Amino acid sequence: MDFVINSILLGIGLAMDAFSVSVSNGLREPKMKLGKLFLIASVFGIFQGVMPLTGWCIVKVAVSKLVFLGKVVPWIAVAVLLFLGVKMIIEGLSSGKKEEGSDAVKLGFGALILQGIATSIDALSVGLTISDYEIMYAVICAAIIAVITFFISAVGVVLGIKIGKIATNKAPLIGGAILIIIAIEIFVKIII
Repeated sequence: MDFVINSILLGIGLAMDAFSVSVSNGLREPKMKLGKLFLIASVFGIFQGVMPLTGWCIVKVAVSKLVFLGKVVPWIAVAVLLFLGVKMIIEGLSSGKKEEGSDAVKLGFGALILQGIATSIDALSVGLTISDYEIMYAVICAAIIAVITFFISAVGVVLGIKIGKIATNKAPLIGGAILIIIAIEIFVKIII
């Protein structure tokens, strides 16, 4: 039972960045279709589930040879989130000049994959936490994390859509600011 509770708590903790970015995505596209909502939640869930397993494999196979990864990976997340946040704000400012009633700038698949990587990169470290698990338990833990992230991300997108419908002109700016804040939070964790 402790194993399941720990996996759920890991899932909730790891899903918070994905939740914030999901809110940002909902803000960005207030007329989002259900299929896209499902895609966003799925991408975040998959990445959050795969990364702990990747970390587990790294620990099991070659932890001493890949020590540098722990120092480089957070910087990659900061760079990707800053890039996406600034890009979103620029797109929001330029779309604000378009005629009223035009569609918001939509999230592309490539940007979604980058978001999935950036928000789940910290989940690599969970591989250290679960390194003493047998493979079956590591896979079950990763699956629990993935499912929890999926649902939390879906809630985030819905929340963003609801806010986006109220603040359509400001939504991309708010969403971009959220991504930049997450990048700053990761940056502060790196330097402290």
